Amino acid sequence: QLQLVESGGGPVQVGGSLRLSCAASGITISRYCMAWFRQAPGKEREGVASVDSSGHSSYADSVKGRFTISKDNVKNTLYLQMNSLEPEDTAMYYCAADVGGGICIRRPERFGYWGQGTQVTVSS
Repeated sequence: QLQLVESGGGPVQVGGSLRLSCAASGITISRYCMAWFRQAPGKEREGVASVDSSGHSSYADSVKGRFTISKDNVKNTLYLQMNSLEPEDTAMYYCAADVGGGICIRRPERFGYWGQGTQVTVSS
């Protein structure tokens, strides 16, 4: 059974850093498009970063230069390093897997598997 479990969220001050982890089971993440999404109250789910099976990554403009997506294929774990955090980064963050093949793009409807989410709260 495919399972994605996020961790690493929490409260942080403006300018601080957090590293989110997504431990995967029932799937080999190196073979698929993996992504991080976030959703703030009253807002649509936003694709933050993605990485395809070749290791090519893509980022939303709002996080470019501050966030880095990576994966450890041995641990079968996806990461999101978040630096220079801003209050606008406050949201529930979700790990997701697209096992359908094709282009790796950050559209929620393409991702069939999701974790339960981890909350990130950035305060001044």
